[in-house]
Amino acid sequence: MKTKGKVPDLVPERIREAIGVYSAIFNDADLQRNVQNAANNIIESLKAGGKLLLCGNGGSAADAEHMAAELSGRFNRHRPALYAEALHWNVAELTAISNDYGYAQVFARQVEARGKKGDLLLAISTSGESENVICALEKARSLGMKTALLTGKKGGRANSQSDLVISVPSDVTARIQEGHLLLGHIICEIVENQMFHQAEE
Repeated sequence: MKTKGKVPDLVPERIREAIGVYSAIFNDADLQRNVQNAANNIIESLKAGGKLLLCGNGGSAADAEHMAAELSGRFNRHRPALYAEALHWNVAELTAISNDYGYAQVFARQVEARGKKGDLLLAISTSGESENVICALEKARSLGMKTALLTGKKGGRANSQSDLVISVPSDVTARIQEGHLLLGHIICEIVENQMFHQAEE
């Protein structure tokens, strides 16, 4: 059934907002450098036999799982699988840790169980204030892991626990998450291209 009449103002307004955020990302050389550096750090860890662990809540959990799937499966080309794991897929583990230690420790306990020096934790938080993400970053650093953060304009307390911060220039959660999806795809493509010696077309 077709909708008659004028397109609601909300539709072009949100598209305009998204274009504005993408334009700001396009013009931010430091942000782009951090994206490349994050990919380089992931490549270094994986080539040395390490792992990429990812964590986030809600939409950020979905983004973490999305990136893990692209790397352990495939992004653009057939190649060997890469070790990338989102730390929220095991419901029994998630609920057990939450019940016994509190939700703030739900990712940190998993980092402690799975992480080691040379691995990398990529944390995703639009606000940078998620307590469980901050605790995970703290635990990763205590283990000698590398850390990276995908966040929004403010970054929050998670900034100080991250070796590398990629801040999408927006205060709006939906726009930040859209930026994270774009940048996550770019990171996956860089990792895939460089690890398997394929020049970008």
